[in-house]
Amino acid sequence: MLQAQSILVTGSNRGIGLEIVKQLAGKSNRIFATCRDPEGSRAQELKNLAAKHQGVEIIPLDTSDPSSIQAAAARVTEHLQGAGLNLLINNAAIVKPSSLESETAEDMAEVYKTNVIGPMLMSQAFLPLLRKASRESPQKGMSCSKAAIVNVSSDGGSIANVLGWELGHVISYRCSKAALNMLTRCQSLGFAEDEILCIALHPGWVQTDMGNAAGPAPMALDTSVQAILNTFGRLTEKDTGTFVSWEGAVVPW
Repeated sequence: MLQAQSILVTGSNRGIGLEIVKQLAGKSNRIFATCRDPEGSRAQELKNLAAKHQGVEIIPLDTSDPSSIQAAAARVTEHLQGAGLNLLINNAAIVKPSSLESETAEDMAEVYKTNVIGPMLMSQAFLPLLRKASRESPQKGMSCSKAAIVNVSSDGGSIANVLGWELGHVISYRCSKAALNMLTRCQSLGFAEDEILCIALHPGWVQTDMGNAAGPAPMALDTSVQAILNTFGRLTEKDTGTFVSWEGAVVPW
């Protein structure tokens, strides 16, 4: 069972990020729900949620902007008042429709900036807080309740599976998720001594704005997130550096 005292979720104003915050609200001591524009109309549901739950703290954060990441890290450090951060969920991502012939350098760069560079910079900025949580935890080994980085990836970035090719080529998105998987593997090696669990997660093909863009998605949002949170509660040091599905099954690279 997931028992993290503090959790940060990027891209919390809609889709999987918002549902994670919804299902965790009231269960975790502190949830840092981040999004680009907390005052905008697209964050209204998140604001309503935060108004009902004292433990939900909304933090402005644009993962494609390094200075925004640094500012968010400073704010979270302040809020935690000397405690560490147990779980960093790098969920924010973008997709740009494209084929091999229509893909552009500009779109590829923009997608990489959010989907790969963003999670890398987030992990760097919040590493001191993750290390602190790991160091001060009485738990042995690794877990999402102690100190962990979860990079939300996609089976669409699996070189073996290439999920949904016939529905959409989305070249930049697929390449970015394959790169995110490698980043996760590198993080698992680099942060092993710190006992920080690092996982790439395929959440399933879920009924969100992004999920439905390629056609009606088969999985309900709440079903996916419920399974994801159950999986988080079961992951150990044996799983670090792997690519898993919402149910915890290994996904091929």
